[in-house]
Amino acid sequence: MNNAAATQHRPDDPREHWGRLSQSERDAAYDNNRAVKNSPELIAERNAASARARATLHSALDLPYGPRERNKIDLYPARDPNAPCLVFIHGGYWQRNSRELFAMLVEGVASHGWSVAIPGYSLAPDVSLTQIVDEIRSALDWLAENGAAHGIAGPVVTSGWSAGGHLVAMTLDHPRVAAGLAISGVYELAPIRDTGLNTALKLTNKEIETLSPLRLPVVNKRLDIAYGTNELPALVLDSINFHERRSTAGAPGRLLPIDGADHFTILAELRRPDGALVKAARELLP
Repeated sequence: MNNAAATQHRPDDPREHWGRLSQSERDAAYDNNRAVKNSPELIAERNAASARARATLHSALDLPYGPRERNKIDLYPARDPNAPCLVFIHGGYWQRNSRELFAMLVEGVASHGWSVAIPGYSLAPDVSLTQIVDEIRSALDWLAENGAAHGIAGPVVTSGWSAGGHLVAMTLDHPRVAAGLAISGVYELAPIRDTGLNTALKLTNKEIETLSPLRLPVVNKRLDIAYGTNELPALVLDSINFHERRSTAGAPGRLLPIDGADHFTILAELRRPDGALVKAARELLP
């Protein structure tokens, strides 16, 4: 499906009649685990594969980049220190998961000679979303200053899934970042405040204005935006709307609908060496 076709296949947006929805309906509009019936099995397989990867791949693990417990980064350097590096930012609605659970993604781009870095970050409610964004910036600062000492000196492409897709968009302007690949992200935060997710996030009016990528000035770096065609409508539409806003502003990047993928199976395309998102990541650099 090309970009033009994707924009013509918009699902109905539950947010158009948000005020008439019950609390349970609002919660369901963003509940990826409920929407994907076999998500427990997919998550269990992901976690087991990541444990094996962390135990076997050439790496430098648990390197601190900041003062908090989760301010650590895992590095998987390529043989060539000047090879590109994919920085992957995990998801979990800014309140679940950890960097250790996504090591299974390393082998996709590593099979093409890339390095990989996976930063962790603190989770809500222990910190605010503002602080989480600041932590990812700090991780990128650390990589800029210390990456070469660990064999990572090449251009950086950021990628992230779900909440990580949002964090990719929020840090695209970092000077160390050459381009980004945002996967299944949330780019408008206002509806999140009306769901159970906000119990931990406690989003403020200021955060909705300053941390919603759809409300911010467009960063003129290449950003490819991917989503699964079987994802929840709110996430599909956020991806389409964000791409269109960037395109209108003349910013480079593609919209990448992954046919048949849901919120969890889409990660297979970044995990397999021949995956569509591995290919997309590699094409982000000249």
